[in-house]
Amino acid sequence: MLHVKFKLFFLLVACFLMSGCASVGEKYEKPKLPAAQVESWNGRLEGAISSDDLDYEQLAHWWTTLGDDTLDSLIERAVKSNLDLRTADAQLKQARAQRNIAKSGHLPSVQADASIIQSQPSGNVAKMAETSTLYSTGLDASWEIDVFGGVQARIDSTTSDFQAATEGQRDVLVTVLAEVALNYVDLRTLQHRRSIAQGTLNAQKDYLEIIKAKEQEGAITQFDVDQAQSNVEKIQSQIPAFDQQINQAQNRLAMLLGLPPGAIDDELDQKKYLPVPSVRVAVGVPAQVLRRRPDVRKAERKLAAETYRVGVAQAELYPKFTLSGTIGLESLSPSSLFNADSMTFGLGPGVKWNLFAGGRIRQEIEVQNAVQEQALIQYERTILTALEDVENAITAYAQEQLRHHSLKAASQSASRAAKLAASRYEAGDTDYLNVLDAQRTLLGTEEQQAISEGQIASNLIRLYKSLGGGWTPEAPETEK
Repeated sequence: MLHVKFKLFFLLVACFLMSGCASVGEKYEKPKLPAAQVESWNGRLEGAISSDDLDYEQLAHWWTTLGDDTLDSLIERAVKSNLDLRTADAQLKQARAQRNIAKSGHLPSVQADASIIQSQPSGNVAKMAETSTLYSTGLDASWEIDVFGGVQARIDSTTSDFQAATEGQRDVLVTVLAEVALNYVDLRTLQHRRSIAQGTLNAQKDYLEIIKAKEQEGAITQFDVDQAQSNVEKIQSQIPAFDQQINQAQNRLAMLLGLPPGAIDDELDQKKYLPVPSVRVAVGVPAQVLRRRPDVRKAERKLAAETYRVGVAQAELYPKFTLSGTIGLESLSPSSLFNADSMTFGLGPGVKWNLFAGGRIRQEIEVQNAVQEQALIQYERTILTALEDVENAITAYAQEQLRHHSLKAASQSASRAAKLAASRYEAGDTDYLNVLDAQRTLLGTEEQQAISEGQIASNLIRLYKSLGGGWTPEAPETEK
């Protein structure tokens, strides 16, 4: 009889397989983009930008191109202790566990049980009510046969989730490294600007003393003294603002390293001049960058996960076949529990089919189809955002270098003009307003030059970030 039941069970399974219903969902294929979007950049590649293939080694450790030991140390510590990175690590562990849970669906589940049951029949049932004790132990096993691929679709979806979490971790790493470097450049730029302002202030204070002496001698009027004093106060007013911004930059860097405010102030107070970077960067072609950027890779894996979940939802339309079995020992006496006569077993197939659910299952499939469509749109949006980031970063890095070249020349000219105006004023050939204008121009151009030097470094960092720099692929990825 048992043999007949098994034959009927597997015959039913074979009928479904031959009817073409053995696989749910659709085969996932990564969407292809128009060649115009991935073969070449829209903007001109000039200056320090080249179209050579991506330098994966340089991208993986891009911050070393700035040649700053302090920055290298900050980056190393941020990788170990940044809170966003620690959160991403925890999310990756969660995704890995969820994938392993899904994989267990291909394996039978086995449960062990043991019990001691004491029973006594009612006196109204048996005239001589006797108490009896049943000792039992055994194993129960159940295995779902994945006829229609629902279990496999669930495994594929959670595997894609795990891969998306891996790319998410890399995306956070790219962002954190760039944030550390950008804030470090901001700090050094602010310190440089403060140094310029302080130097100018010291010079103006010395000059004010000379003017006061001239006024005592009757060579000039009080007007010139007031003008010089006003200039000193204006420059003096910039110092507290710089100190505030420097403190904020230091606190931000401490936060990025997972430290409280003030923890690295002593280290960062040691002022260092950040040289203007003149790094040549290979940007390859858009297709290479899109294959490397973790945010694009993450969005693609999320699309794959939602595609597989369509199959998970569709599997609810079909029956589920299981094979269950038990084996155990039962006895009224503990001494005979492990005898051969105490063995008991059971084995049999099962089928469960949700024949009517008021349209719920098909609506859940529609819901998942809509979720998949949203994932596709998000993937396309992520690609466009990535291309925009790179195009903007390429232009910004190249153009700021041209701007810095002009500012450097302007600063040199302003310095000569300020010296000439001061010399002519001391000789009595011009009034103090010309000296004041020349000094203001010099201070403005020097400050703009310092800002531009920091901006070049920041634009280089943003370019590396837009190229997906900061992590090492398992193997070099070349254009296919």
